Amino acid sequence: MVGIRKLSFFDMINYLFLIGIALATVYPIVYITAVSFSDTSYIVQGKVFLFPKGFNIEAYKEVLLDNKIPRAYLNTVYYTVLGTFINLLFTSIAAYPLSQRNFFGRKIWMPAIVVTMFLQPGIIPNFLIVQKLGLLDSVWALVIPNAIWTFELIILISFYESVSKQIREAALIDGASEYRILFNMVIPLSKPALASIGLFYFVGHWNSFFLPMIYLTDQTLYPLQVVLRGMLIFNEGNGSSLVDSAALAPQAMKNATIVLSMIPVLMIYPFAQKYFAKGVMLGSEKG
Repeated sequence: MVGIRKLSFFDMINYLFLIGIALATVYPIVYITAVSFSDTSYIVQGKVFLFPKGFNIEAYKEVLLDNKIPRAYLNTVYYTVLGTFINLLFTSIAAYPLSQRNFFGRKIWMPAIVVTMFLQPGIIPNFLIVQKLGLLDSVWALVIPNAIWTFELIILISFYESVSKQIREAALIDGASEYRILFNMVIPLSKPALASIGLFYFVGHWNSFFLPMIYLTDQTLYPLQVVLRGMLIFNEGNGSSLVDSAALAPQAMKNATIVLSMIPVLMIYPFAQKYFAKGVMLGSEKG
């Protein structure tokens, strides 16, 4: 019979620290969810803590019936799906030649790419470029300037470098083109890495609010995060006074919207968690 391993002082401190981090992470989600399902009287009196008081789904009804929130939700889904697809496509193509040791100019391109992680032109030059290209008030203003993220590109380059070189050499001998090698061989073998960086891209697009605020002026194009920011900071609703509808507490309306915005990430992350951890390790294995 195997005895229970005696915990050292360091292990106990480590476990307590990790438990504290976990509680600090989970508590806001639990509290926001509890408030969104609670009755207005209990919310106003501050009696809601971990569980809903006077179970009530009126806040969700008002949020879903309001035209502004569902439209913003669909905009966010559209921007996220299209943006993540373009990110994965462009990153996959760009990483392939840069992963080849004999690629001409590789020693110049790699430092130039890494520099962009530390030195950026700023929002004004970017805005002027997007404006000159006529991309304002379009999804392309959110997608094209962010088609490739440097950190994710480096992760995929590292993974491509770990793929057996004999596979590529054998394919070249058989007459396969570089495009066929990339799309029929390298990319299928890189599904774990693509899933990992795809999670980075997905979360980045889903939570993005600053770029839409800069590049979009038409409120019908706003994603959910911009609408949610207006509700949280400026107490904005629409013409029907979203916060005051059905005598609901403002916190219930806001928290219901927050819960709805968290659902896709909470659904996807558990399935991609192992790839997420592996992707972080890939970025640190090779230089």
